[in-house]
Amino acid sequence: MECRPGCGACCIAPSIQTAMPGMPHGKAAGERCAHLDENDLCRLFGQLTRPRFCQEFSAQEYVCGSSKEEAMQLIALLEVQTC
Repeated sequence: MECRPGCGACCIAPSIQTAMPGMPHGKAAGERCAHLDENDLCRLFGQLTRPRFCQEFSAQEYVCGSSKEEAMQLIALLEVQTC
């Protein structure tokens, strides 16, 4: 599956526990990452400073569903299940 351009659900719904530029404590689940631009694209994509969690994320239908809204719900559910 290809990422949906402008979705950004994977940069909002999950918590990220590792430090990143501008977010030394990571981010909470549901918090918008400071590195999402106005088009919901990651400004750190392809950079070494991108968190490992983000580097390892792969768009999959069971996580991303068929829309941004569904992705937000599915990723939030996974977040709760893995806490």
